[in-house]
Amino acid sequence: MAEAAPVRLVVPVPTDEDAAATMAQGRSRPAWAEIDLAAVAHNAAVLTRLVGPAELCAVVKAHGYGHGGPAVARAALAGGAGRLAVALVDEGVELREHGITAPVLLLSECDPAAAATALAYGLTPTLYSVEGIAAFSTAAASAGRPVAVHVKVDTGMHRVGVAPEDLHAIAAAVVADPLLQLESIWTHLPVADGNEAEDRAYTEGQLDLFDHLVADLSAAGIRPPLLHAANTAGAIAFPRSRYDMVRCGLGLYGYLPSRAVADAFAEQADGERLHPAMALKARVVALRTLDAGERPSYGRLRRLPGRSLVATVPIGYADGVPRSLFEGGFEVLIAGVRRPLAGAVTMDQIVIDCGDDDSVRTGDEVVLLGRQGDEVITADDWAAMVGTISYEVVCGVGPRMPRIVINRPDVPGV
Repeated sequence: MAEAAPVRLVVPVPTDEDAAATMAQGRSRPAWAEIDLAAVAHNAAVLTRLVGPAELCAVVKAHGYGHGGPAVARAALAGGAGRLAVALVDEGVELREHGITAPVLLLSECDPAAAATALAYGLTPTLYSVEGIAAFSTAAASAGRPVAVHVKVDTGMHRVGVAPEDLHAIAAAVVADPLLQLESIWTHLPVADGNEAEDRAYTEGQLDLFDHLVADLSAAGIRPPLLHAANTAGAIAFPRSRYDMVRCGLGLYGYLPSRAVADAFAEQADGERLHPAMALKARVVALRTLDAGERPSYGRLRRLPGRSLVATVPIGYADGVPRSLFEGGFEVLIAGVRRPLAGAVTMDQIVIDCGDDDSVRTGDEVVLLGRQGDEVITADDWAAMVGTISYEVVCGVGPRMPRIVINRPDVPGV
């Protein structure tokens, strides 16, 4: 039976004039996220060179870490990625419906009821249970063709994956099924980004265990062509973890997960840098001059230290701007100048203390993430203020924020 053809959606691409207008006013308000696809392609190219000859698998789950899954996927492929990875069948289906044909790996075993859909859209399943094997064997029989699968082993993440002592049985069951092809054995490294000696020792222990398990399988005649273990942190900080493929997520979007990884990158990258791919911007929509001692916004949390021009900006915690940024001392950029919040972040708006600067006007651009003049605000800055990680910052930019592409890689079809 022939493979079911994925449904393709026709998605209009804005003209330069459309994009400029949208950047000026969002869709219904002046707030937007700018997504630099050329930065994604650049980052993919840098990572591809760094980890070679291992293949780069671009992790584009969670709507491309908040950047837009299909657009990011195309840019990563243009930069040198050979494969893609997602968390959910629906995410893989979205890529196919946007015409993306590269291999797409599901990073967790899907519900058995979704196996037929995964196979129909040409997604590569990760398996680690008898039930998963049975579901994909049945789906492959219905489709009339075999399916390549990856088997994940839990070497220390303790989230999903087959236990080390059961790996041989699961791998052997896949190999014994004529409708399943064992393409890969893989694992995941939870503290490859760690700054402490204990973290490094734990990761080295995981890799030692993985090597031992692979050797045992090989001795039994089970030799999958593809091994992978490294996320962005592992790929950079533990070169031995690169094997045949690395799965890079955060690095693709221009960030590194820790000081240790950043130091290792600097040692290996020959002066190359990763470029953040997302900026978060809005415009001033209202201005009012308030006397010293006034307390703008909910809770009246801060007294203005002096008579101040206060700007209202239409973006808030429903868009991914955490309320805790206020306590962290967050500042935005207006006219290249850092300016503090004048009060609590609300659902739809923030207020900015512009002090005695009467040059600020309605319509002025406000940068919450990104560069303006000589100043820059990064997701790492946000993360440090609110006690989180840069992954959560970029993934947290809300779905009602329009994503506007400001650059495209100079590659046909992207």
